[in-house]
Amino acid sequence: MDSSASPEPELDLHCLTVDEALPRLDQYLYEAYVVGIPSVRVVHGKGTGTLRQVVREWLPRHHLVKSFRPAEPEEGGGGVTIVELVE
Repeated sequence: MDSSASPEPELDLHCLTVDEALPRLDQYLYEAYVVGIPSVRVVHGKGTGTLRQVVREWLPRHHLVKSFRPAEPEEGGGGVTIVELVE
């Protein structure tokens, strides 16, 4: 990501390995927090469910995450997690 550009309200992680995805997610959450985005969509895809599971196990331990939830069907369903950031 270009350091002068604001992050989008969505991060697409699907097709990445866990080792690739978690550092990107960490950096993305920090960048979203800094520019004041209150909530973001994390697209992890459905696939085998491994990336979704790891992301959802990792999020509660992140200091910038206030809460998170599975996306509603109209928000992307099982392939997306909605994350609310601390203020």
